[in-house]
Amino acid sequence: MAERPVVLIVGGGYVGLYTALRLQKRLSHGRAEVVIVDPQPHMTYQPFLPEAAAGSVEPRHVVVPLRRTLPRCRVVTGAVTGVDHATKRARIAPIEGQPYELTYDVLVMAAGSIARTLPIPGLAEHGIGFKNVGEAIYLRNHVLARLDAASSTDDPEVRRRALTFTFVGGGYAGVEAFAELEDMARYAITHYYPRLSTADMRWVLVEAMGRILPEVDLDMAAWTVRELTARGMDVRLNTRLESVSEGCVVKLSDGDEFASDTLVWTAGTKPNPMLKETDLPVDERGRVVCEATLQVRGLPDAWSAGDLAAVPDLTKETEGATTAPNAQHAVRQAKRLADNIVAVLGGQEPVPYKHAYAGSVASLGLHKGVAQVYGVKLKGWPAWFMHRTYHVSRVPTFNRKARVVADWTLAAVFRREVISLGQLQDPRREFVEAANTGRTGSLPPPSAADKAQSGSMRAS
Repeated sequence: MAERPVVLIVGGGYVGLYTALRLQKRLSHGRAEVVIVDPQPHMTYQPFLPEAAAGSVEPRHVVVPLRRTLPRCRVVTGAVTGVDHATKRARIAPIEGQPYELTYDVLVMAAGSIARTLPIPGLAEHGIGFKNVGEAIYLRNHVLARLDAASSTDDPEVRRRALTFTFVGGGYAGVEAFAELEDMARYAITHYYPRLSTADMRWVLVEAMGRILPEVDLDMAAWTVRELTARGMDVRLNTRLESVSEGCVVKLSDGDEFASDTLVWTAGTKPNPMLKETDLPVDERGRVVCEATLQVRGLPDAWSAGDLAAVPDLTKETEGATTAPNAQHAVRQAKRLADNIVAVLGGQEPVPYKHAYAGSVASLGLHKGVAQVYGVKLKGWPAWFMHRTYHVSRVPTFNRKARVVADWTLAAVFRREVISLGQLQDPRREFVEAANTGRTGSLPPPSAADKAQSGSMRAS
């Protein structure tokens, strides 16, 4: 290994950021060069995305800028398109310029996951995910734009389609987004849309399994279904999305069909497909095979953790059990991974990762929640308060903690902001039209974002 080894971290999510933070702190200046590569110049704290979509948290405050947070690391904004660990070379595609190869000594594979989709007709054309801040902002603007469209028309079909919101996937991400956005829309209609009633809205959650929230006990999941149903929301268990046709007509496996301007897909994740462009060992689910020390099996100078890693769960007696792909494990694994790299660089043995799952917390809207932590079950306001307390303690850097708390404080004092900034979807549209005024045949066709904002996912 080189005198000043290069540690390459692929991905700037939970594992990538927390590993780099720990290495930056633990490694003395000049002992190693840490390079972190990600297509985005920031890490997204995903548990706050539902609150960002609902307007409880400023979207900029749920992302952590990599360059500001990692001043002693080299941050490359681009994508790792392949890794040849046998020769310790990675192919880098920067956001601009020619691709190049980077030679490293130690690899940390932390590329995370992408949305797990199915070959459902119409899904790619009409659906949207909920994994990044851009999607959260889009959904906030889109839901509020649907309220504007419904309030501005007397056409019952247009109004019905605009006020029907469909979410597919009953895990934590889906349930929280579903509940938070409904809570925001309910507030908006009550205070600012006299021509609409909350009874006009239809919120449908589609889940293929016989329950939601698999991370909590069945009684807590059942209570959550009852809570959502009491708010007039439609929870369809043992039901699948079969197709989405032109006009955004959603067809479900139970035979129901209805028009819906909004289709949100939150039905799970899968490991980043770029793993196929590496020579790292993967299991049948496409995850990197790891030892309990977080080293890639058979490769002592390659490490991995988080969503795309199959890490043995030493807290369970079941043979072959691996840790769950959630933020709780990712953050703790990242810290152990960084400490193990420092130990190995110092000639010491790495320590196995072992952490018993503490439980889960979820927000179901303002002052509403569900939680199960170390066997203690909470509902309503106590669970919502625990959700906020836990996640503000986990979001990286004091700067972001303070900003999130400030957002909550201001939201408690003033009314919610319920303004749709639809122009963000296609900010150049109006200027291009103005520039082309009077030029026959020169107006550009509407962009996909423009169509989605005002038409397909369309309403008026």
